[in-house]
Amino acid sequence: MTVDSVRPHKPRTAWRGWAVFAVVLAATAASWIGVQGNLSDIIANWRNGSAKIGELLQPDYWFFPETVAPLLETLQMAIIATAVSALISFPLSFLASRITNPNAGRLGAVRLVMNVIRAIPDLMSAAVLVSMVGIGALPGILALVLFNLGILVKLVSEALDAVERGGQEAALAAGATYTQANRAAIMPDILPAFASHTLYVLETNVRSSAVLGLVGAGGLGMLIDEVRSFYRYHELSLIILEILVVVVAIEAVSVQVRKRLLA
Repeated sequence: MTVDSVRPHKPRTAWRGWAVFAVVLAATAASWIGVQGNLSDIIANWRNGSAKIGELLQPDYWFFPETVAPLLETLQMAIIATAVSALISFPLSFLASRITNPNAGRLGAVRLVMNVIRAIPDLMSAAVLVSMVGIGALPGILALVLFNLGILVKLVSEALDAVERGGQEAALAAGATYTQANRAAIMPDILPAFASHTLYVLETNVRSSAVLGLVGAGGLGMLIDEVRSFYRYHELSLIILEILVVVVAIEAVSVQVRKRLLA
């Protein structure tokens, strides 16, 4: 008897991969046709685009003093929004997880509200809040808090759903309530993931807060809108460079913090 004769036969499933690829390809092609995509526009206007890219590659460093205050405001908005949303989202995450919230009605209500919040773009929220509370950093912070809640609650609740329930079940069997069992058995396991997701949200807030200023929600976005309106691409290039440096610095710190938390 040969080895091949006793080896279990594996079902052929390669066709499934090709089928998925074909569906994705067909959906992409249909979407391209639906938006009336046309590569000839890029080919016809490449000179104009290359000129703009050339200007963006030459930052005006003399413009730096004008960007310091808006840059600090952007960082302050991101930090405040991250802190507030983290405080609010932590208990909500336990209510949005099947593992930590046995009440189906409450679970569904929390998830529905979070889905609604997550479905609203932060730029739209900022535009509405600017009309309500006026131009400045406050509407931007509020818009970021709302958007962050949707992201953090979803990420942390999914992490909670994957937590090992052995300690929780033992606490419940000993007579503890769900709140007590969650605090003793689940919370220590979820804290590293929560901290990691919070740091990720801080990174995204720096970029988002710069964009929110385009609708008057404070930060670098208002300065970006000003220089863009007058086609001052050399100054715009410096602002983009500053955002890049800040995001890379936050990412470097976040990586080190995550390593220590998950070690």
